[in-house]
Amino acid sequence: MIGKNIQQIRKRRGMTLTQLAANAGISKSYLSNIERGVNQNPSIEVLKRLALVLHVDLKTLLKIEQQVQPGENLNEELIDLVEELKKTVIEKEDMEEYRTLIEYIKWKTRNVRS
Repeated sequence: MIGKNIQQIRKRRGMTLTQLAANAGISKSYLSNIERGVNQNPSIEVLKRLALVLHVDLKTLLKIEQQVQPGENLNEELIDLVEELKKTVIEKEDMEEYRTLIEYIKWKTRNVRS
């Protein structure tokens, strides 16, 4: 379970197994074993390093149940979207289309909730 969660977060962040292992200071094979569930009990130190590199807290990495406030999950998704956009090359002429899309989303959100 921990391994699958690590793998999902890693992929959402656009990282390869090699990149995450190197940045966390662990071997690629060890990380692979964690993700595949071969090693189901990695040390807390390893988990802390993985969480740090993945920019999540330990609770998120371990999927510890916590009461979610309304909109909290949306914020996590928004952060992931912004991270994705940072990796995308956006041409200057496309910026106006993105702004128009954002304004439409704002308008739709206001009108649906009203």
